[in-house]
Amino acid sequence: MEDTKWYQPTESNLNELAAKYFGDPAASIQVEFGALTHQGLRRSNNEDHYSVTRRYRARDVLLTNLPVETNCLRQDEAYALAVADGVGGAAFGELASMLALRTGWELTGKAFKWNFNPSKAELDEMEEAANVYMQLIHQRIQKEAESQGGYNGMGTTLTCALTMGLDAFIVHVGDSRAYLFRDGKLCRLTTDQTLAESMVAAGMISSVDEVAKKFRNTLVSCLGANMHELDVATNHVKLQNQDRLLLCTDGLTDMVTEENIAAILAVTEPPQNQCQKLMDAALAGGGRDNVTVIIGAYAASNESPTDSLDTIQTP
Repeated sequence: MEDTKWYQPTESNLNELAAKYFGDPAASIQVEFGALTHQGLRRSNNEDHYSVTRRYRARDVLLTNLPVETNCLRQDEAYALAVADGVGGAAFGELASMLALRTGWELTGKAFKWNFNPSKAELDEMEEAANVYMQLIHQRIQKEAESQGGYNGMGTTLTCALTMGLDAFIVHVGDSRAYLFRDGKLCRLTTDQTLAESMVAAGMISSVDEVAKKFRNTLVSCLGANMHELDVATNHVKLQNQDRLLLCTDGLTDMVTEENIAAILAVTEPPQNQCQKLMDAALAGGGRDNVTVIIGAYAASNESPTDSLDTIQTP
């Protein structure tokens, strides 16, 4: 063999290569979820939908003379969180958000890669896959609207988080949000795709607070509706012990400030309890819209050091 460098890694990069190909056997990750949705106090129906899905792979030893305890290996698990907020009015928005999650479920039945230590190339590939994923859902909703005639214009936001170990991948269209809560601080991982945020980006205004509420709620990108082009945003975050991911529709963020959301998440308790408190706060604030929240609480032992919250890429 002419070049044996690949087969003889140096001691300095052996651990890196081991993590890349075989994962970190020392790391143990537990995840607990909570989720709630409510139609709000002023809506007659709920156009929001959500889902939390677990995928896993495991091994079974069929024949061996090794001790039984030798083969007691943990199964690898991945989780997909999604919130969709329908637009278009009445049952139209409700159907659109339902179609988004149902189509996503169908698309991802077999399309999945287990990455232990995502490289730049793998992250680029996941970004491309996320774009294709959203485009296919977009087409499905538009075709359904065309076939039903009266459903013309129905659409939905869709914000998803895929977590594999301590890697979290955020995919986002619309104005439902994803947040990371770490060390008492709340960090937004998405940018609202609204007319107000577009005006800020163009330098027309310095803050969304300077424009009327209708501009803050006017979507410039969503799935379905009459949108010709999608703006699919992605983000990759390395999680650490005690992190919490929050996905929510604007029925929460329009009613509860980020400071109050952070205060609720700062109290250590099960995610479902925190979801209930966020819901109660949104309803107490007026409950003008449907409200949906998902919280994932991540506990990791022996995890490698990760970036501080200040270094995480935010919109």
